[in-house]
Amino acid sequence: MNTMLEIYQRLDTQTPPTIDARVVLDHLQRDKGRLRAQSSEGQEVRIFLERGKPLQVGEVLRSACGRHVLVEGAKEAVTTARSDDWLTFSRACYHLGNRHVKLQVGERWLRIKPDHVLEEMLALLGLSLTREEDVFVPESGAYSHGHHHH
Repeated sequence: MNTMLEIYQRLDTQTPPTIDARVVLDHLQRDKGRLRAQSSEGQEVRIFLERGKPLQVGEVLRSACGRHVLVEGAKEAVTTARSDDWLTFSRACYHLGNRHVKLQVGERWLRIKPDHVLEEMLALLGLSLTREEDVFVPESGAYSHGHHHH
């Protein structure tokens, strides 16, 4: 089956009994309300959703023909910084937030897109850095519509 899937609807958090297709998107693609992509199953997927509300990893969408499409996160180049010290970690988050950097936060680890200036600052603050390929799920911000961790 190679029909195009047109998406106009997000489903609530309950997962439908079947997933008919999967679409793997990086963090920039998940920020768009209008998007053309290819499903893992080879179907063209066109997404037409409200702008300003990013797609979440694990979110399920419904196509116009009633099929369920699961949003998955693409692995992309990231820098993960870690600290065993909460004060050092907090200072790093403060300095990155002060620069309005897209940032994923875990327990004493944070993740940014690779940037040598920011990486140097984090190293000087005392964090250990690792460049890797992983799914990047930045914080949605204090004033956005909803917030999800997956």
